[in-house]
Amino acid sequence: MHSSLIVARIEPGGGSDVARMFADFDRTEMPHLMGTRRRQLFQFRGLYFHVQDFDENNGGERIEEAKADPRFVRISEDLKPYIQAYDPATWRSPADALATRFYNWEA
Repeated sequence: MHSSLIVARIEPGGGSDVARMFADFDRTEMPHLMGTRRRQLFQFRGLYFHVQDFDENNGGERIEEAKADPRFVRISEDLKPYIQAYDPATWRSPADALATRFYNWEA
């Protein structure tokens, strides 16, 4: 399984709204189209962590393909009041929000 971790900032108190938006999104076929097997959202002291797990290491490619889908566009717009770039001065694309894995262990 391949995982990606998006790091951003979240508005205080926005967690329940963000969770509801993703619950609605994940009830559609969009996770399947993107290859998403599991999604987890975390927040800690104003930071937002979005973990997506994929069966294969092509999640980024499949997400790129899905970005034109109206449902993807809509959730991206709906999240804007709640989720902001970690460093707006350097953010150019979602790739700038991806954490870099520097250790992995599996049983």
